Amino acid sequence: MNKNILLTGFMGTGKTTISHELHRMARMEEIDLDAYIVEKTGCSINEIFEKQGEQFFRNMETESLKEILNKTGLILSCGGGTVLRTENVDLMKQNGKIVLLTAEPQTIYERVKNNNERPLLNQNMSIEYIAEFLEKRKSAYFQAADIIIRTDGRNIADICQEILNKTGKAFGKI
Repeated sequence: MNKNILLTGFMGTGKTTISHELHRMARMEEIDLDAYIVEKTGCSINEIFEKQGEQFFRNMETESLKEILNKTGLILSCGGGTVLRTENVDLMKQNGKIVLLTAEPQTIYERVKNNNERPLLNQNMSIEYIAEFLEKRKSAYFQAADIIIRTDGRNIADICQEILNKTGKAFGKI
């Protein structure tokens, strides 16, 4: 595949899990944008947010996207806020198909409630807060998306097969 599959969506929608399985199924290189930033800076996402702030992190995100998207044939799992910058969305659209993974607030809560590496949720881990936060980002997610995939209560392999079918059609391969 000469284009990239760019997974986006709110935290806890399954981007990392789906990315791993897509990598296995499609034999495409897999990169996690947050992990790339952690490796590049030598700091955890929490440390970056605490010491440098969210704006610094968002700048690192844009810079890292530019570096990564010099390649093709990638599965890139993007952070939940990556599509909040128009510059990022433009870059992503030029270099692949943006696949939005969605899930209900209850599902997201169940997936992230025991994870303390979510700086934007750490002090507000509740279904209500997740629902409010998700609503604030909803329009950015849907406007950026080329393909939308719901992940609630679904088998990972089925989700991945749907993504491969839809991105294959989008890339003119099927």
